[in-house]
Amino acid sequence: MFKKVCIFSGNANPDLATAIAAYLETPLAQSKVTRFSDGETFVELKENVRGVDAFVVQPTCSPVNDHVMELLIMADALRRASVGSITAVIPYYGYARQDRKVAPRTPITSKLVADLIQAAGVARVLTVDLHAGQIQGFFNIPVDHLHAMPVMLDDYLRKNFDSSAVFVSPDAGGVERARAYSKRLNAGLAIIDKRRERANVSEVMNLIGDVKGKDCIIVDDMIDTAGTLCGAAQALRDNGARKIVAVATHGVLSGPAVERIDASPLSEVVVADTMPLPLLARGSSKIKQVSVARLLGEAIKRIHNGDSVSSLFA
Repeated sequence: MFKKVCIFSGNANPDLATAIAAYLETPLAQSKVTRFSDGETFVELKENVRGVDAFVVQPTCSPVNDHVMELLIMADALRRASVGSITAVIPYYGYARQDRKVAPRTPITSKLVADLIQAAGVARVLTVDLHAGQIQGFFNIPVDHLHAMPVMLDDYLRKNFDSSAVFVSPDAGGVERARAYSKRLNAGLAIIDKRRERANVSEVMNLIGDVKGKDCIIVDDMIDTAGTLCGAAQALRDNGARKIVAVATHGVLSGPAVERIDASPLSEVVVADTMPLPLLARGSSKIKQVSVARLLGEAIKRIHNGDSVSSLFA
């Protein structure tokens, strides 16, 4: 489809990169990412990239440090091979939760990672549902911040729910996201007031809104250990909710997440393929994936052609 565009993939999510390349009707560019016996990462480009627009698909998911280094080293290899431009396609931006100082003498690591990406020669970043939107400001290069909501609505929610459903924010910080979903389906809105005692541990306090006898859809940007999600689901069940599902962009699903989900009142958890599902999650009947390949592929096409990307933001 394109004469001067190449889609490269690191080791983080080659299936997504392949699906994006298929949408663009262009072959995935050939590269080799290997490691020396001491763990150092080595990248070799297998084709000429002089003057082309290169798009490197690499979510910085677990193992985060390895995948960050792969992205940086691949960008450096492209820059030294006289590439025309480098766009880092980072569906999941690792370290996004370290976006501010939460205590004295702590780092802002998401800013550090942004600096590293720019230093490696990346000219533009394309990402999906940042944990904090202000992370865009950590970059001095263009950042296209897409949202998975259109994919979730078209591929799952509109097929299974109507305006009688209630969208639920699992905490106060996610109210804007839940409200955006509820407006699209003209559905109800509820909020769970939660107090977090320490990292990865949360306590559900109060439910704001009417969920009795209704289908409830918990909306979040990511699911990590699933403590917040499963606590929210239990609070909804205790308040008379009928069917409880969850949709989230990033299925990190670390630690006891899958066991918690399987034991919870949740009937289904739908996440995007911004990162591969952990092996345990693939065996769960409750966890499903929808693909953002078309969304990212369309954004790449528009960036390459110099067209507007703004219509994809909502």
